Amino acid sequence: MYLLVVIIVYIIFAKKFVNWKRWKEYYPTIQFYIICNLLYNFLFYQHTLWRYKAVTVDWLNHTLIEISFTFFIVPVVLMMYLEYFPKKKLRGFLYVSIWVAYFSVIEYLFEAKGLFVYENGWNAWWSVLFNIITFTVIRIHYKNTLAAFLVSAPIIVILLLFFHPALHDLK
Repeated sequence: MYLLVVIIVYIIFAKKFVNWKRWKEYYPTIQFYIICNLLYNFLFYQHTLWRYKAVTVDWLNHTLIEISFTFFIVPVVLMMYLEYFPKKKLRGFLYVSIWVAYFSVIEYLFEAKGLFVYENGWNAWWSVLFNIITFTVIRIHYKNTLAAFLVSAPIIVILLLFFHPALHDLK
C-alpha cells in the first residue's frame, strides 16, 4: 500500500515538476545512478546495508520495492534535482542540504514504520553521509562524467572496506 502511494506521489511530481523536454539531457546521469544502484544490489544481495520491508503483504519483498524505487522514483527525483539546481555555489550547498534532509527524513519515517531496516553496521547517520555523497556525485556526473567516476571509485573502496565481507564470501 505504501509503495503504491509513493509511486503515485512521484507520478504527480513528474507531471508537475519535471521538464520532459530535457529528459535526454538527464538520461546519462539517471543511467549512472541506476547502474550503480543495481550493481550494489546484485553484488551484495547476501550482505545488504539496508533493505526495504513490506509489513502488510508477504509477496512484496526488498527486490520488488528496490526495482520500483530504481525505475519509477529515482528518474523523477534526479530530473527534479538537476532541473532546479541553482547556479550560485552557496545556493547549491543549501540545495543539496535540502535534498539530503528530504531523503533522510523520508528514510527515518519509513524506518520508524518498520518499512526500512538497517543491517550490517549501517545506521541513519551513515545514510545521511551517503545521501550527501550521492547528491554531490549526481551533480558532478551531470557536469563531468569522468570526474564522477574518479570521485566515486575511492568512495566505493572505502564503503567496501568498512561494511562488506571479502569478495570471495559473496554468492
